[in-house]
Amino acid sequence: MQRGWSEISLAVNELSLLNPNDHSKSSTLIFLGVSNLLLHILDRIGPTMTVLRQDIHTNVERLQEFYLSKSSLYSSLEEVLKKEKDEGTARKNDSCSRAILWLTRSMIFTVSLLERLIKDSESRFEQIVEEAYSTTLKPWHGWISSAAFKIAIKLIPERKEFMAVLAGKEQDHEKLKKDIKSLVLLLQPLLDEVQALLRNLNLDKIKST
Repeated sequence: MQRGWSEISLAVNELSLLNPNDHSKSSTLIFLGVSNLLLHILDRIGPTMTVLRQDIHTNVERLQEFYLSKSSLYSSLEEVLKKEKDEGTARKNDSCSRAILWLTRSMIFTVSLLERLIKDSESRFEQIVEEAYSTTLKPWHGWISSAAFKIAIKLIPERKEFMAVLAGKEQDHEKLKKDIKSLVLLLQPLLDEVQALLRNLNLDKIKST
């Protein structure tokens, strides 16, 4: 195995292969691939992310099934969103538009978490997770979801334990930090584009219970 290999470095390698001049960054297939990476990262945090992980898994499956039903027609997230907007189904609980919205928010949470992790070397991991949650997901969560998070955060692993698992078999922590910075830079254009699509269709303010 290559020294310093981790799921994050693998994601960086894959995203780096994308054409930087491609204006279809919000392709459904790329979005699904990044969402599946997100699941792997949350798995590393442990049981505390079980509820969020299940939501992400459900949303990935919903969008994937929709995409596979006619992949040529729904190759971009914009087409998926516009179809449901035109049909008046975008705001329904089982819509792909909601799936895209919550997957995007979950990615933003993960990016915030990873950025804080490498910038703040002193704070407890529990505090870092809580701060990332408060600035990303919490504004969109109702009291049920917020209460579930408060209970789950008590199961957060130690910072060193999480970093060790993220770093991979070779435990190259310096390379992990560089990979996280690279991943954030590569993900930001995708997140910016999808957020713009959601705003343009007035789908960006939806809250959960």
